[in-house]
Amino acid sequence: MTRVRRYRPGDREAVEDICVRTAHEGGDSRPYYRDPGIFPTTFALPYVVLEPDLAFVLDDGAGRAVGYVVGTADTPRFVEDFRTGWLPSAAERYPEPDGPPSTPDEAMAALLHHPERMLVQEVAAYPAHLHIDVLPGWQGRGHGRALLRTLLQALRDKAVPAVHLSMVTANTPARAFYDRLGFHEIEVPDPGPVTYLGRATKDLDSLFTAP
Repeated sequence: MTRVRRYRPGDREAVEDICVRTAHEGGDSRPYYRDPGIFPTTFALPYVVLEPDLAFVLDDGAGRAVGYVVGTADTPRFVEDFRTGWLPSAAERYPEPDGPPSTPDEAMAALLHHPERMLVQEVAAYPAHLHIDVLPGWQGRGHGRALLRTLLQALRDKAVPAVHLSMVTANTPARAFYDRLGFHEIEVPDPGPVTYLGRATKDLDSLFTAP
């Protein structure tokens, strides 16, 4: 039986695979990037290493992770930890572009090397942030809800009042998912290709009884 459980070190390879297979507007990034490993290196693995108590996976019932949610309770602190405790281990494989990015891979590498991009003034009232991904075959069954509820409960237990996320605006199914779960748009000047969403960590029971 499927269940949400805490991330374990043995889940690392599965988490990387899930991230790669859902990173391009919700779909497989492999046809579009020379080394799509840049995605888990930037958006998944730093969280399971730096903040493992806020990393959860969807277990398929046989011990294999088929989805995950990761996050941090304190974005400014996480940015510092990312730069000092994570980036040195990833910089050799994904060097910073010498100039303006000219390929999709370079654009992602630029994001990796600039964790301060996560410090957005307009979302300061939402100190936590998260990333969630579920393999396509496991979507539409309520598993994303279960993952988010687990993380939001963990954040509430830490007395974190609100959480935000950024999503690629073109990923309209993801936006519909977040809208159903009570997230609202946060206006950010010149956000580029992403949209910022946020919600409080309270009122979880009423939220997740909704269809």
